[in-house]
Order: sequence, then structure tokens, then C-alpha cells
Amino acid sequence: MSSSVGSRVVVTGATGNVGTSVVRLLSEDPAVKSVRGLARRTPEWSPAKTEWSAVDLASDRANLAERFEGADAVIHLAWAFQPTHDPATTWRTNVLGSIRVFEAVAAARVPVLVHASSVGAYSPGPKHRAVDETWPTHGWPDAAYCREKAYLERTLDVFERDHPEVRVVRMRPAFLFKWQSASEQRRIFGGRFLPGPLARPELLPFLPDVPGLRVQALHTDDAAEAYRLAVHTDTARGPFNLAADPPLDAGVLAELLGSRPVRLPRTAVRSAIAAAWGLHLLPASPHLFDAVLRLPMMDSGRARTELGWQPRHTATEVLQEFLDGFQKGGGMETEPLRGRKVG
Repeated sequence: MSSSVGSRVVVTGATGNVGTSVVRLLSEDPAVKSVRGLARRTPEWSPAKTEWSAVDLASDRANLAERFEGADAVIHLAWAFQPTHDPATTWRTNVLGSIRVFEAVAAARVPVLVHASSVGAYSPGPKHRAVDETWPTHGWPDAAYCREKAYLERTLDVFERDHPEVRVVRMRPAFLFKWQSASEQRRIFGGRFLPGPLARPELLPFLPDVPGLRVQALHTDDAAEAYRLAVHTDTARGPFNLAADPPLDAGVLAELLGSRPVRLPRTAVRSAIAAAWGLHLLPASPHLFDAVLRLPMMDSGRARTELGWQPRHTATEVLQEFLDGFQKGGGMETEPLRGRKVG
């Protein structure tokens, strides 16, 4: 661990699901002197030691090097999930915006860059066993999210070669949930008007059991702790998988909700999603559904060993908390996480 005290940390995407957890943990950390949160819209929320700057990474006018001047670390979390019907727009924010962040880190001589990659960067892999960080990161090319995450992995390969003086950490978390993110994630994946009460167990007598639909989850606060540890651990470099047990499939979800799993063909479910997405009734694309069915299970042993990281919540606890927030309109005082109960 680092012996330095008084780190100055800049966080991009600081008002989103992961950003709010990272900012809160850093603001409570006695080894952190100050936190600068960058977001498109500055929030009402104001934790200790934190200052805010309004920055749009998609804009060429954003002078990021000035914002990073004097920082000891930059944690890059900013990401746009929508519009899924216009991948050129998300590419400008997610890929070109990230490249601007990387270039600004080098220009401002920031010694540490912690980048939010994802399980979505991984090539299709096994569901019956967990893979480590050496698994290929070529993504699922048909899904914009995976394509963008994988492209940035290659970009960072070149960045690390050209800037060996920067300690680069790549976090590859599973799906991240918390109570406060429920309304945002409902809007992103289910649509603005999807009623939260639909998550009530009595309204879900059965759950679709689709072949390959087995994923991992993690509490956002647990992921944020890994980011905090990465800032302070001088030996931490490269990728780290982050996930909690147990893996989630139809059987686990049905037991959690008191429902029963019903086997459905993959093509039937995909066709329904594709129809709803094509009619602009559902923001989540069928391409992302295809990717989820192919994501590998991840082994988080490296994070536990090298960062001393340990998730405090099980995946089922995470899902229970999220479903409660989904029903009750969970949120907080930032624009992306604005809570709203529907139905």
C-alpha cells in the first residue's frame, strides 16, 4: 500500500451509479485530501472535500488537462448507455471522450489512471467455470457497449506502451446495482415509463429461463471500494475482475422472488426484445441481450489477493436491494440518479 497521505483524485462521471459511490468513499478516506468530480451537470449533492466541475467529454472544447493539473490520480467512469439507436453518439462520448481523458492524463502528468472497463469487454466465454483477466477482450462486436469497451482496451494497450510512467489500472466489474441506482437503470434498460411495482413477487408467477442467461452481479459500493484501493496500492497495475457470488440465473431469481422458472427458447425472447426495441418501446437492444448470453463468468481472485478487496454483499443481497429501489423509485440528488416512482 502507498504511504502517501493527501492524495488529490479526479473522478469523471462522478454523478452516476459508480461515480457517486466512488466519490463518497474517497470523501470519507483520510488519505484523500480532495476530490474533484466531473459531470455534465453539477449536482445538489455535496460530500466533504469534494468540488464539482461541469464537463462534457463529447465536446472538443473540454480542456481536461487543466482539470487534471496537480491530481495524483484520475478515476475515469464517464459513460453513456443511450441512445442505443444511434451508436455514433455513444461512440463520441464513450470512445472519443475516453481517449481525450487518456491524453489529458498524460499531458497533465497524472501518475495514476484507473479506468472503468467491464465484463462486457470480454470475448464470449464459459458459463460453467470462471475465467481470469487473461481471457481475450474482443467483446461481442454486434453490441455497441461491448464494442466500445473492447476498443478502449486496445487503446489502453497503446497508451501503456507510450506512457510507462503512468500506472494504469483497468477495472472489469460485473453488473453493478444499488438502491440509489434503481430509477436510473429502469430508465436506461426498461424505459422511462416501466412501472416499478412490476417487480413485486406476486405479479411474477414465473420467470423466463433462457439458455445462457447466467450472469454475475456486484454491489456498486463494493466496486467503489476496489477503485479506492487501486488508487492507494502502488503495485496495482493492469486488469482486475470484480464480481460477487453466487452467479445469478433463472433458478436463483425464481427462488428470490418466489416464482418458478419456465424454459423459453432464446429466439423467442430475442424476437420480443427486438420488436420492442425496433418500435422504440424498449431502450435495451437485442444486440446487448445477445452479448449477455455470451459473457463469461469471472474469477475475482486477483483483486482479492493484490488489492486486499472483498465484497461485503452477496449477489442475491445486491439484487434484493435493487428490486426494493426499483419498486420504490430509489435515487439520490444527482441528475442521472434522480429517483422517480412509476405506477
